[in-house]
Amino acid sequence: MKLYKEFFESELGTLTLLSDENYLLGLWFNGQKYFGAGYDLSIAEVFATRPIKQTLKWLTNYFAGQTPDPRTIPVKPVVSAFRQKVLKELQKIPYGKLVTYKELSNRVQKGQNKINLARAVGNAVKHNPISLIIPCHRVVGSDGALTGYAGGLDRKKALLKMENPQIKFSSQLDLL
Repeated sequence: MKLYKEFFESELGTLTLLSDENYLLGLWFNGQKYFGAGYDLSIAEVFATRPIKQTLKWLTNYFAGQTPDPRTIPVKPVVSAFRQKVLKELQKIPYGKLVTYKELSNRVQKGQNKINLARAVGNAVKHNPISLIIPCHRVVGSDGALTGYAGGLDRKKALLKMENPQIKFSSQLDLL
């Protein structure tokens, strides 16, 4: 599979985009934890494929304070079936809203025997290879604490405030 990359300069730092010819495979803040998600980015050619162009436009609109539709980006996170399920639930969190890890875990387990998957769900969230488009920054601790963002908690707070300036980070959250 041929890989392509491009970069986007945001007010929160440089983002690296990775795609094949058809899908966005990765979107990371440079230097974040789990950067590259195991891909060898050194072999990726710098070239704006169709999915990269779509993502660059989305990012421009997003950082301009608009609410672009992430469903316009063809994404293909290469992760396990369980992590796919978690990422699909993340994609349902609306712009400017929050859910807790516990609520996300409950959604992932809906219709199944409830077992404690909170740690596995948290692990899937923090290893999200397509940040922003798949909005892992909208997940918070059950007490409203800003926890577990691979891009850094300062960025998480800035992204959430950008999406909803009235958002409060406490036990009285504006949860879904």
